[in-house]
Amino acid sequence: MKRLLVGISAVTLIATGALAQTADVPDNLEKLSNFQTTGTTEFTFIEQGGDYAEGIKKTLERITLPAGFKIELYAVVPDARHMAVGPQGIVTFVGTRKDKVWSVTDRNKDRVADEVKDFAPSLTFAIPNGPCFSDDGFLYIAEQNRVLLFPAAEFFYESPDVAAFNLVAQGALIPPEEESFNHTARVCKLGPDGMIYISLGQPFNVAPPEKLELYNEVGIGGIIRMKTDGTGREVYTYGVRNSVGHDFHPVTGELWWTDNQVDGMGDDIPPGEINRQTAPGQHFGAPWYGGGDVRVADHGYDQDEVPVDVVMPAVETVAHAADLGMDFYEGNMFPAKYKNAIFSAQHGSWNRTTPVGARVMVTFIDDEGNASIEPFAEGWIDENGEYLGRPVDIAELRDGSILVSDDLAGALYRISYGE
Repeated sequence: MKRLLVGISAVTLIATGALAQTADVPDNLEKLSNFQTTGTTEFTFIEQGGDYAEGIKKTLERITLPAGFKIELYAVVPDARHMAVGPQGIVTFVGTRKDKVWSVTDRNKDRVADEVKDFAPSLTFAIPNGPCFSDDGFLYIAEQNRVLLFPAAEFFYESPDVAAFNLVAQGALIPPEEESFNHTARVCKLGPDGMIYISLGQPFNVAPPEKLELYNEVGIGGIIRMKTDGTGREVYTYGVRNSVGHDFHPVTGELWWTDNQVDGMGDDIPPGEINRQTAPGQHFGAPWYGGGDVRVADHGYDQDEVPVDVVMPAVETVAHAADLGMDFYEGNMFPAKYKNAIFSAQHGSWNRTTPVGARVMVTFIDDEGNASIEPFAEGWIDENGEYLGRPVDIAELRDGSILVSDDLAGALYRISYGE
């Protein structure tokens, strides 16, 4: 109960803090924050069988994996984006770029979901892309311009009404005038320091110079962190174009993250990035660098003397493959060489002459922090260049298998070994 009181106090702290906005709190959020019923009684349930599911299974027959691994349909989940597996292993929450968060439950533990329904249906979400969990069962959902906190989500999700609070009130994550339809799929993760880390993509292909001072101040084009009561906000990472995936190394505690780079420079440049951050406040090159050491011509940045010390990527990935969600593997199901490796999703290119990506990658890291990347699961682009799926995120189940989300097919896949 002590932690619950801290969560409740966050509502007051944010509502009265320097970043708060005095806009009206939605009635249902206010009711749920006070443990009041909203009158909502209905869920939206998603059918898990039928022709649609069979079509997805047919696609999975063409996916190639290393020997001993297999991929299967875990759940049909519309618009499935980033995932958060509950610490008790009861439910997986799945965000979207629309207005739904889905709860996915495997009740009989046969490693296939039995039930997919909307979470907290009395609330109105706005691009709730990024769910993440604390180890003690607090669910956070990072939206376009708000962060919500749900204590005991694995317990309350069975009801349409759930305990819900503001961590960052609507309009306080970024200045409201900076809200955009582009690059606003937030992700979050709890760090080993107990703080919550949230990525804030900048909305442009290349950020204009007149925006840089504001962006550096509030963390747009970066990663911010704050305490889990909403206080102590600071910019942790600078020089990010659009990161939609991060995680912490299980041994070193260092933050690693993917970054999508600029378009319009050709099919093969600039490369995508997986970055390693070793200290707060490091700068990773945007907008001067568009991936690795490729200089960006837009807005004259290629003519500028770079005014910051830039950390180059730990891994350069194929240009325009759109590296998104990532997860350090900590399970025991996979062979030992995968322990502490990064599994990451390439969403696939949107403007490359010949499509690339649409696959799951694995990055191995040696004891000195040197990293190398290779394909792990691929085949979602067919011989005609048509996308049959677009992987978004990776999450690990308690048995050591991994889930892959796909927002084109609207599905979660389970990859296991040796079963």
